[in-house]
Amino acid sequence: MQVVGHVWNGWTLMDVRSGGGTRRVSGWIALGMIATLVTGCTGESTAAGARDGASATTTAPAEPVALTSNVADRAADVAPGVPVTATAAGGTITEVALTSPEGTVVAGQIAADGLTWTNTEPLGYSKTYTLAVTGKNADGRAETTTSSFTTATPRTYTYLSINPLDGATAGVGQPLAFYFDEPIADRAAVESMISITTSPAVEGAFYWYDEDEVHWRPQNFWTPGTTITIDAKIYGKHVGNGIYGQEDRHVTATIGDSVIHEADGQTHQVVTKVNGEVTRTVPTSMGDAANPTPVGTYVITEKHDHMVMDSRTYGLSLEAGGYVTPVDWATRMSNSGIFVHSAPWSIGDQGHRNVSHGCLNMSPENAKFFFDNAKPGDVVIVTNSGGPALESWDGFGDWQVPWEEWKAGNR
Repeated sequence: MQVVGHVWNGWTLMDVRSGGGTRRVSGWIALGMIATLVTGCTGESTAAGARDGASATTTAPAEPVALTSNVADRAADVAPGVPVTATAAGGTITEVALTSPEGTVVAGQIAADGLTWTNTEPLGYSKTYTLAVTGKNADGRAETTTSSFTTATPRTYTYLSINPLDGATAGVGQPLAFYFDEPIADRAAVESMISITTSPAVEGAFYWYDEDEVHWRPQNFWTPGTTITIDAKIYGKHVGNGIYGQEDRHVTATIGDSVIHEADGQTHQVVTKVNGEVTRTVPTSMGDAANPTPVGTYVITEKHDHMVMDSRTYGLSLEAGGYVTPVDWATRMSNSGIFVHSAPWSIGDQGHRNVSHGCLNMSPENAKFFFDNAKPGDVVIVTNSGGPALESWDGFGDWQVPWEEWKAGNR
């Protein structure tokens, strides 16, 4: 049998030829016959596809997001200066509310990857906070966890003072000195709270002079032009024995020109070098045989255009040969009372003999020039005076401590 299709007036007509005859049938009858044939040819493949679909596996739903915090639920004595952190595993954080007892929401920041959140403003002491963390898993299903904790109540607070002051320009011998108004029990913890950044970078170390005083310095004198940034993050942090930091401190300072005065007790001269170049040489008179000026590296700390020098302030009575003397242009070298100052009464001895009680005597003109050009942190190196070694605790005698000993920290 042969089927031939014709289109006539919108209909499809089929000529069915069998043997020697031909007959025409309507299109839907012929197409029905063809559809039956096609269905018969493809029936086995369709059935197989159905069987394959029945055996396909279904994807399992994602695990819920796991939300945790570095502060345990109902924790007490939480240090308010330690950041609160929320963390997501198997998903991301979408919202966090850390709420104070007054109902104020503490500011915080979700990380760009959505895996952590940290508060960006400090917490208060002696307060109970509520932490609500919401996150979602890979399927978008949300979960929320809620917890609470109470911050510490200090036994007392400690305030930190820093030398140099913010904005200061200091000399190349300037140590960084930190003074607490309470004794520090956890010295290692305090060191970790104080960040010191310098440009150019330099290695430095802490050294404890007392239970409430620690200094930091590099191995050698600073390089002129160095910038120093100090960030002491002590607020809300425990420094031992129930004492917490009162407030953070921030200081920026700059190291100025290198000014080093070399005072020789045998030549009776003070040679001043600025950035390595000799700029001035003047006569002096140091401590006499009964009061020799200690040898070593001094650091200038302060100056007074006029002051009364009283030996009783460092333990020498008037009966034992002490003195009460007004002086001008006094630049302090040590806490034990050693100054560079004007001494018009000893001009004839200056450059020839040592006749003072330990100070470096100069003429009024030379003392004023020294005074006018001095800045905290400038260095005076005393040699050949016949005196004992300068004690490291006497003023800023920091450079008297060998570097390896300094690095050990004296904790």
